[in-house]
Amino acid sequence: MIECKKEAITKGIVDQWMNEWGILRKSIHQSHTVRDGKAKEIMLQAIQLYESFVLNASNRQDLPLENEQYEILPVNAIERLSFIKTRPGQYACYRQLDELFIETKKKCARLRLKH
Repeated sequence: MIECKKEAITKGIVDQWMNEWGILRKSIHQSHTVRDGKAKEIMLQAIQLYESFVLNASNRQDLPLENEQYEILPVNAIERLSFIKTRPGQYACYRQLDELFIETKKKCARLRLKH
């Protein structure tokens, strides 16, 4: 198990990370609404934001995330992230990434109580 660092999942850090996601999320949603073709590019930024948070919170710097051994990851996160990466321009992938952000935020809250 790759444990997370408690100092890397404080409420303030997680809230800042979620705020960054919120900005990207609005842009992705808007892009899908107007069908301007920019969603894929923004999704790639969002994927990078997600992965860098997981790695930093786990004191790891080796991309890509390839196993479910990260304590901070929700259930089936690697499989879901792989799906997202194969078709980042699709709306379904955007929704799946949104769920990963939400579930990871909740997992961080549980881990703060545990540590």
